[in-house]
Amino acid sequence: MNQEAQKEKRHPIEDYLRSDMLPHIWCPGCGLGIVLKAYVNALEKAEVPMDKRVVVSGIGCSGRAAGYLNQDSYHTTHGRPIAFATGLKLGNPDLNVTVISGDGDLFAIGGNHFIHAARRNIDLNVICVNNFNYGMTGGQAGPTTPVDSKTSTTPYGNFEHPFNLPHLAASSGAVYVARWTTLDARRLRDSIAAALKKRGFTFIEVISPCPTGYGRPNRIGEGIEEMRMYQESWDLREDNWIIQEGANPRDAEIELRKNILVGVFAEVERPTFQDLYWQMEPVKEKRLKHMLRDERKVRE
Repeated sequence: MNQEAQKEKRHPIEDYLRSDMLPHIWCPGCGLGIVLKAYVNALEKAEVPMDKRVVVSGIGCSGRAAGYLNQDSYHTTHGRPIAFATGLKLGNPDLNVTVISGDGDLFAIGGNHFIHAARRNIDLNVICVNNFNYGMTGGQAGPTTPVDSKTSTTPYGNFEHPFNLPHLAASSGAVYVARWTTLDARRLRDSIAAALKKRGFTFIEVISPCPTGYGRPNRIGEGIEEMRMYQESWDLREDNWIIQEGANPRDAEIELRKNILVGVFAEVERPTFQDLYWQMEPVKEKRLKHMLRDERKVRE
């Protein structure tokens, strides 16, 4: 096979992936591949330089994303990706740091890290892939599992109220909050690109099929069947496909087999943690001394 033919067979994002880690281990019908491609395409659209791209993930199916990306990436301990990403960002403020992880990792064991990073307005981008269960460890119910959903730990239906993630993020202080499904691939790409360019704590929830852990016990079917559910919920609102820009995140509750409200819920301006830190007089004075010292070294 000649070189031209080989080039034609290359995947468009092959240069952004660690080919030695492929094929991936995600189940057929899982939406994580769509999320990964949307993130890579968003990096290109936002024109983030390769040497500034960093992705951090925790434990779970979504946590594998960091291992597949050909850039600086960190696969951290369960529930701690935001804490780790915070250290990266504060240690090197020039980096564009993104956390890609799941609903269980970010909002069960990692819940406190999330709300306090949002409260502090750490300059991080958080992408939560929400498949309503702990898909990697047996399909157990998690903090976002809708009421009445069947899982391996709720065989008669879930009776715990789930988190409304956009509402939680917005009320905790996130400056950009959005939700999309994996069917909204282009909107997801554009939303991630907008988040990458915005300073402050940004949050995007992605509703994704999990045919193995969630679709099967709830008789949703394969991944394509769940995608059809997303499309059918669009058709119920002919005016704007249930995409409501600026909708109140309080109204973004998710119920089993009910419409899913998607769109950009919040986009505000707020000083970041670093902005406020550098404004402190002792810090400004110390920073000025370091700058003057560095300038003298250069002259010498």
